Amino acid sequence: MRSTPESESSQKGVNSNAAPKHPSGVTLDSDLTSVGLGLRSSAVRLNSGGAGTLRPIPLPAARLTLKFLVVLLAAGMLAFLGAVICIIASVPLAASPARALPGGADNASAASAAAAAAAAAAAAAAASPGPQRSLSALHGAGGSAGPPALPGALAVSAHPLPPAPLFSRFLCTPLAAACPSGADQGDAQQELPARVNFSAAPAPAPAMPTALHSKMDELEGQLLAKVLALEKERVALSHSSHQQQQEVEKELDALQDRVAELEHGTSAYNPPDAFKISIPIRNNYMYARVRKALPELYAFTVCMWLRSRSGGSGQGTPFSYSVPGQANEIVLLEAGHDPMELLINDKVAQLPLSLKDGSWHHICIAWTTRDGLWSAYQDGELQGSGENLAAWHPIKPHGILILGQEQDTLGGRFDATQAFVGDIAQFNLWDHALTPAQVLGIANCTGPLLGNVLPWEDKLVEAFGGAKKATFDVCKGRAKA
Repeated sequence: MRSTPESESSQKGVNSNAAPKHPSGVTLDSDLTSVGLGLRSSAVRLNSGGAGTLRPIPLPAARLTLKFLVVLLAAGMLAFLGAVICIIASVPLAASPARALPGGADNASAASAAAAAAAAAAAAAAASPGPQRSLSALHGAGGSAGPPALPGALAVSAHPLPPAPLFSRFLCTPLAAACPSGADQGDAQQELPARVNFSAAPAPAPAMPTALHSKMDELEGQLLAKVLALEKERVALSHSSHQQQQEVEKELDALQDRVAELEHGTSAYNPPDAFKISIPIRNNYMYARVRKALPELYAFTVCMWLRSRSGGSGQGTPFSYSVPGQANEIVLLEAGHDPMELLINDKVAQLPLSLKDGSWHHICIAWTTRDGLWSAYQDGELQGSGENLAAWHPIKPHGILILGQEQDTLGGRFDATQAFVGDIAQFNLWDHALTPAQVLGIANCTGPLLGNVLPWEDKLVEAFGGAKKATFDVCKGRAKA
């Protein structure tokens, strides 16, 4: 449709009253707050003001402007939020109660805050390079020292850390002294995460004093135990040395006594068999008992030295051996004017022996259960022999052997008329028959021999009822007697 001159003049009037055009062809309202909404209203107003047809304002240009403003506003808000976070993170430790807490919780929060601030700054820089250039002018005098070294960092690594760089309160970027170059800023940004990672590790509790105390206690216990052991050893050595000193003194005393005896020409030493049993009077309570029990015997030889003091009225009983159930198991007896007799299991054999002269005589009697063979020796000479004396009868064990009395019961019921009066010495018993040469050597004191079943020893013979045990060497004493 063609336009009339009136419409063209009115259109010119309208255009002359309209707002100036933007170079892009969009009319802008003076009120910036209603730019987005006034575009559409302006187009409507122009259309309603004239009767002619006008070209409408394109809508895509308005949308682009609106998006630009929204992005600009968001970038500013992000930059402001990042600056606030950096300011909070760069406050010294004493200004925040949370930083006074020990351990890695403070380090972790500081690391997270620094990471968030760096991310916010990077986003702001990508969105709008203009604000970044404007904010970079704030570096330098407005910068502050970075966060102080965290306590956990010293506990994690013993190596000293480099001096802490300066940090911007707004962009959280490390600064050397003023705004550094891009390469220096990148190096400082790489150093910060490393420090944060070291300090983010939880610091262990200081265990050095506890370990030191435990080690000292252990060493003290070991030292005390060693001291106690040394004290025990000292006491033991002292006791042992005291005992050794006593033993040495005892030996020295014995040696001195021996030297004194040798100087005076006498000797107090006596062999174990150098003693005799003396029964001075005839009674039923003086005797001597042999402490050793006899085994079961199938043969024996008994030898002794005898000196009778009966005055020719009978020698009595030099020894008797009784067992349970048999009081006369072995008995050597001379009663009244009868000859000396040997009783074995109540079987009797008369022996051609005589002791009436009151002198020392050596008597030996041998017997074997085979055929009951027996032999009698006086002073080393064979005086008689026989057989069928309790043949095949073994001598029973565990009996009682009495010197000087005849037993009517086991170990008792002595008869004074059968008691021995005189001296007995060198009573020995063997479990076999001695040869005539052995008997002669004992009688002549050329081949002394102790009994293998019952030796004549002081510790095996005990005197009772007034019988006396006296020191006596038969070979020397016989010559003096």
